[in-house]
Order: sequence, then structure tokens, then C-alpha cells
Amino acid sequence: MTLTEEILSQLPGDVLGGLRHADRLWQSYKQDEIPATSVVETSAEPLQSVDWDVVVCGGTLGIMLGCALAQRGWRAAVLERGILRGRDQEWNISLKELEVLAELELLSQEELERAIATQYNPACIRFLDGVELQVKDVLNIGVDPVYLLDTLKAKFLAAGGQLFEHTAFSSATIHPNGVNVSAGEGFTSRLLLDAMGHFSPISQQVRKGQKPDAVCLVVGSCAQGFPENPTGDLFASFTPLQNQCQYFWEAFPARDGRTTYLFTYLDAHTDRPSLEDLFEDYLRLLPEYQNVELEQLTFQRALFGFFPCYRQSPLQPVGDRILPIGDSSGSQSPLSFGGFGAMIRHLRRLNEGINQALQADLLDRSALALLQPYQPNLSVTWLFQRAMSAGVNQKLDPDQINALLSAVFEQMDQLGDRVLKPFLQDVVQFPALSQAILRTALFHPGVVLRVIPHVGLPALLDWTIHYSNLGIYSLLSPLGQMVEPWTRTLTSTQQYYFHRWLDAWKYGSGGDYEEGQGLGRMKDKG
Repeated sequence: MTLTEEILSQLPGDVLGGLRHADRLWQSYKQDEIPATSVVETSAEPLQSVDWDVVVCGGTLGIMLGCALAQRGWRAAVLERGILRGRDQEWNISLKELEVLAELELLSQEELERAIATQYNPACIRFLDGVELQVKDVLNIGVDPVYLLDTLKAKFLAAGGQLFEHTAFSSATIHPNGVNVSAGEGFTSRLLLDAMGHFSPISQQVRKGQKPDAVCLVVGSCAQGFPENPTGDLFASFTPLQNQCQYFWEAFPARDGRTTYLFTYLDAHTDRPSLEDLFEDYLRLLPEYQNVELEQLTFQRALFGFFPCYRQSPLQPVGDRILPIGDSSGSQSPLSFGGFGAMIRHLRRLNEGINQALQADLLDRSALALLQPYQPNLSVTWLFQRAMSAGVNQKLDPDQINALLSAVFEQMDQLGDRVLKPFLQDVVQFPALSQAILRTALFHPGVVLRVIPHVGLPALLDWTIHYSNLGIYSLLSPLGQMVEPWTRTLTSTQQYYFHRWLDAWKYGSGGDYEEGQGLGRMKDKG
């Protein structure tokens, strides 16, 4: 019996079976056998009646946007394939990010504080034989998903929204005046929001079975019996490259123990390890990582998953009247797990944009596509993902990735929180990135030169384009803000288009971070 089989067999429910089910799905991605679905079609016949303004498919994260739209007075329905209930594992985020829920009046200040289950400070960043840093107030808040979703559900219903549980999306037909959503019964709506996540059948139809360009594998657990430790690890590595993978770790206090994660960035090559293999390595290395014997630990739950990423992101709508949001749209960088934090970051933007689209009746594919625009500050991170991973059979110094990351973080730390903190929350800004690159090249030229053959010239040239666009967006965003007051005399249609361009420049340059918006990570997979 392997360590994984021994540990997971002690947990309630068929956790090992769940891990192996996830592995079969991961295997299908590696084998390029992703099913190409066909769940959306178009009809030229108008609907006789339209019952809803917006139907949200996928309630776990979709309830946030559904609640915001219902409170604006729109007829909103949320469809959830099971029971809409949060998991026991906290979602990690920064406090300043979380405050958008109060700013949009989705939660009162008291409810916001009650939603916080855990807090810790500081968080550590460290690499093998390299730099060790400490940061405060970054991804150090653990949100209680059960309380949060229960509260949002109650607010949604009180605002007139309707929740349909045990109602799984099956298909959708786009009509000239609405979309007919089939989910056991029919739901007619002006707009369908796809919040069904990475494996949404609508997104799969648009992707046409495309293999992901990158994947993040994650395994972990919450357990009791660790030595007392009120701090956490935000990003840690203590091993060289092994099995063509660079292992990264996170750890933080939880209500019922301590949560630890092992994750790695890679591609979907057939020779990549399974989730079960990765879990075995996690259990093998955990004692060294946390200075504890496995026999001392009482495991509460196991966590695992894989997160596909595509360069063609954010994903454009499949047709009129359907908009992918959250993980369905791929609106996160290949370094981020997406989920809760990505939805929080874009919640204000999507709430305002969808409201304007409904008001102006701009629900065709081209108008909705502006709600998921190209964002160069996310696209530049593809080079970082490539530099933090190794290709199958690629010849690399086992310590190269650790050395590179140690050098970069050392220079960002020297530049201060205004450079380091946004990057840790997956917000890349042109001035900060430029300064970090320049200082790293000056103080660690050998480390930087080794990156070029590692990532390859095509990836470097592609990055140069996105980096240049990041600089352009950084100039356009403040200019757009300056002229925004003069646009209030425009028609609703003209205002919609102008505000979408303004949002694209602002979020695409990382300018939204000034409002406290960062990118947290969802930690409830498994």
C-alpha cells in the first residue's frame, strides 16, 4: 500500500476514488482526448416570451455576480447542479481585495468580518539556497465559504432572485430575442452567464478539444498535529528540479489545523506525472518541509486538482447572449489558480459592464466580447510560467529555477512593497516589471542569460509584444480616466463602448490594483 492509499483511506468518503477520478480526467488531457462538446446552437425563430434578464449557470462563484445584478433590479436566476454550499476549506485572499463585497453592498461590514475565518502574518517567500523574505497582508485571510455563500444566497433571494438547485446545465439555444437554457426544465433569458468553471461544456465547445498550453497541478491537505506556527508560506521551494518538475509549496493556519499545498507548473505532455504520483511526493516531502513526522498528523481532508490554462484567453463568447465569466473565461494568468480571487478582482468591472449591456440591450457577441478583453498584464506572465517549468527531457541545471526566482524576488524586495505586493497578487504593472527586470539583469546577468535558451526565442519574442502592449496600456489608462467625465453626455450605447475600452486599459495595465484589487487564489479543490 502506498502512502497515498494509506492516508486517504483514513478519510471519510471515497477520497482516493475522487483523486483517481480527477486523474482520469487529467489523463484525457495528456492524451489529447478532451471531448469536444456541442451544447450551444442557434435558431432563427424568436422566443414567444423571455422570463429572465440573466441566468447564471454555476452558483458557487456565480452567486456573487447574480446577487449584484439582482440588487440592481434585474430578473436573475442562478442554476446550480447540486446544493449551493461552500466547502469546509477556506478560500485565501487579501483583506483589501475582499472589501469589494462591502463596497458593492453584497455584505455589510459586520458580515464581511464574520466571513473571515482565519488571519495570519507574516507570509514567507523562500527558495533553496537563496533569498528568504517576509511579507504582510498578502493572501493572509482565510474566508469561510460556507458562511459566505449562505449569506450571499440569502441576499440574492431577498433581492428577488431565484435559485434552482439540483439543476444542471444541459444545453442552450440562442434565439434573436433571447437564449433558451435547458437544465431539466427550460429557462428563457436575455443573457446567459457561464460560471461553470474550467471544465464548462460551453467553454469546451469553443475550445474544440484544444490541449491546454499549460497546467498547474495541485495537491495538499489540512491536518492537525503540526508544531505551533502562526505564520505561513506564500511561495516556497526547498528542492531542486526533480522528475522534470519544480515543486512549490504553500502553508498557512486553518481553523481546524494547518493547510499545506504542493503545486507545480508544467505542460500536458503524456509523460507528466499523475495527481496520485504527485500526492505521493507531497507526503514523502511533507515531513522535511514542515519539520514533522507523518505519524504525528491527523489528516482532516485532502485537496487536489489541476488547472488548465490557454494562451487564447480570456475566452471570447460562443455566440450572442452568452458570456463566460470567472474560470470559464480563463481570465487569470497561468501562474494563478483563478477561482474566488479572480472573480473578486473582476466583480466590480463585470457587475457594471453587464448592467450597462442589459440597459443598452447590447447582447450580441461582439459587444459582449468587450467584457472579456485582451489584458497584456496577464499575457506577459506566460513567459514567467515557462521560466518556472521545465519541458520533458529538457536539459536544465537542477537549481536553475530556484536561482532565477531567488534573484528576481531579491530585486523586487529591494524595490519595495509597491513592486513586490502587486506581483504576489498576480497584478503585473509596467513600471514595476521594468525595474525588476533591469535590476535583475544588472545584478544577476548570468542567471538572466540562462533564461533565454530555457524559454526559447519564440516565447521571448511573443513576450516582447505583450510587454510593449503593457506599456501602451499603462499610458492609455490614465488618459482615459481624464476624459471620462466628458463622456456623460454620450448615448448609452456610446458610453458602453467607451467604458469597456477604459476597463480594458485599466485592468490590462494592472491599474485596478490601486483600488485594492489583486488576484487571490481559490483553495478548495479536492
